[in-house]
Amino acid sequence: MLERLYRLIPFLILLAVMQGCSTMGPTRNVGDKVLLDKVVVELPEAQLLDVWVELFNPGKLPEDEDDAMGLSMDIREAEARFLPEQLRATLESTGYWGAVRLVPRGTAGSELLVQGTIVESDGENLVLDIRALDATGKEWLSRTYRGEVEYTRYRRGGQAGDDAFQSVYNSIANDLAKLRAKLKQEETTTIRRIASLRFASDLAPEAFNDYLETDGDRYELVRLPAAGDPMYRRVEAIRDRDFLLIDTLNGHYDNFTREMEQPYTEWRKARSQEAAKLRELEREAMKRKILGVAAIIGAIAIEAAGNGNNSSYSVLRDSLVLGGAYAFKTGMDKSSETGIHRDAIVELDESFSVEARPLVVDVEGETHELTGSAEQQYTKWRALLKRIYESETGGLAGS
Repeated sequence: MLERLYRLIPFLILLAVMQGCSTMGPTRNVGDKVLLDKVVVELPEAQLLDVWVELFNPGKLPEDEDDAMGLSMDIREAEARFLPEQLRATLESTGYWGAVRLVPRGTAGSELLVQGTIVESDGENLVLDIRALDATGKEWLSRTYRGEVEYTRYRRGGQAGDDAFQSVYNSIANDLAKLRAKLKQEETTTIRRIASLRFASDLAPEAFNDYLETDGDRYELVRLPAAGDPMYRRVEAIRDRDFLLIDTLNGHYDNFTREMEQPYTEWRKARSQEAAKLRELEREAMKRKILGVAAIIGAIAIEAAGNGNNSSYSVLRDSLVLGGAYAFKTGMDKSSETGIHRDAIVELDESFSVEARPLVVDVEGETHELTGSAEQQYTKWRALLKRIYESETGGLAGS
């Protein structure tokens, strides 16, 4: 019986250590130093596609309290603005694209749309689900990117704007650049035309729905507006105003990113250090518990072997029991210390939150204040654009 127990001990120890481990779906593990691919010769304007990077979906926090480690949705909501801006700036710097803008989720009219969901973000790990599709609805990319940095990376520091996970953004940008290089010129032209007509259809569906044929989420060009079509010219003029508003929003996002950069980096640094201390304590606690259990099992083995009455064995048995109990107790004490570090992480998280600021715009001499979240502000702006279009066409958008 005891022999079987001894054989089980390594398995039980391994099982205990593996508790809390989890598996993930297929991901691209990004190396520490992924260089960004940039154009060598400037590309002709006709070959460029505009890119809209949506504000990321903040995702969900782990349901398990130990896995969540004090993470909060306040931080995630802030990251949903901060992280896509890092990706936007990276894409813009490659030279492979036209205008690269950050837009609220659900914004219609993009030539190439990049969407992201934050799967994991804790200062040491960044996991993003990235999807890219063009105006025709064709999916270019659907991939999970995972980056990992040691907490010492923050201790070493870096230059302003040097994000700890820059390699993740570089990897995404490089993949998109490779896909763009496969496009033929006529495909690029079609994508741009469909993007323009999708904006027109969103603005005035009765007038422009017939120009596109839809099959699920895919769009196909049926015909083009006549040259000089006055209604389409109005749409194009309004689209230019939309670009100006988005550029204004991007100015706010850029300011927000600059303001957030230092406290966010400090949050990442502090949190990763706390997490490292927590893991160290957990390892020490586990080691002491294992030693304690092993010592007690040894004492039981001595007693079971019938050597308990021997004075020498009796002293050894008692020493093992007392020593094992003490080791196990100190292991439990170490486990309780981890709560202190969890509390520190929670305090860091709760001290950081973001609120969207009102955006004031001037249209035709009238001042409008857009309030709420970025998505709400942009929804109000699109509604305002539709009113402008209707007033300019005399309410004949559908005729």
